[in-house]
Amino acid sequence: MTVDQAAPPGAAPPGAAPPRDEPPVRPVTSTTGPRTGPELVPVVPVSAGRRSAPRWLRRAAVPVFLLALWQVLSASGALESDILASPGTIARTAWTLVSDGTLPSAMFVSLQRVAVGLAAGVLAGVLLALASGLSRLGEDLVDPVVQMLRSVPWVGVIPLFIIWLGIGEAPKIALISLGVAFHLYLNVYAGIRGVDAQLVEAGTSLGLGRWGLIRHVVLPGALPGAMTGLRYSLATAWLALVFGEQVNADDGLGFLMNQAREFFRTDVIVVCLVVYAVLGLLADFIVRTLERLLLQWRPTFTGQ
Repeated sequence: MTVDQAAPPGAAPPGAAPPRDEPPVRPVTSTTGPRTGPELVPVVPVSAGRRSAPRWLRRAAVPVFLLALWQVLSASGALESDILASPGTIARTAWTLVSDGTLPSAMFVSLQRVAVGLAAGVLAGVLLALASGLSRLGEDLVDPVVQMLRSVPWVGVIPLFIIWLGIGEAPKIALISLGVAFHLYLNVYAGIRGVDAQLVEAGTSLGLGRWGLIRHVVLPGALPGAMTGLRYSLATAWLALVFGEQVNADDGLGFLMNQAREFFRTDVIVVCLVVYAVLGLLADFIVRTLERLLLQWRPTFTGQ
């Protein structure tokens, strides 16, 4: 083929296969007008169409089932009342103790002991953690002693507390304070030492002094650890109360449990245990609410 006989623009070169006819592209029409692209279809996950039970119902399912099984075993005689009273008997006993004022009086005395012991333990634990976490000198002086005392079972010091403080309220409160202080010390100390060093450098570059760093960087960074330590401390406070009220107590939940043990009243013992559990859950709920209010700046994973 010569130059004069050159193929026109767009024509196929000699020897090439003839072009195939392709279907024309039709615009996709919609209610808003023609579009040239494919129509988008939203993707809906399969789990979105499933209906799940309310969360409170799921959380209550297992306890209700165990309670019903307990009642059935007690009614059938498989579980004797001398070993464990039935839920119906325990409910009637609880109503009797509430009606005559015995249980509210015991709860009030126990709550007083926990409140005083918790306040003293929190104060001691936080002060020791600040002294040890903010200063290397404080760490060298405080931390070895605290770690040594922490290794000693705090229940084992009850005889010493009785010798030193007598058999009144002082040894009970001291025992609660001792158990609370160790948990709070460990978590606050770990929270202080776990603050990111880059945040401290950033605060220093912005002109913050030592106390400014402590106030605006270190203490907010240690607050999550302190809240965790407070939750552990509350659980320990109730546990220490059980042991403390075994020491010559004339009132309180522990006193009721001691009397019930002597007369094999399992219903009264279970009532006191339920009260301990409810008070512990209530205290944990208060701390978790306080944690959500104080730590709004820290988004965390809440499960799926």
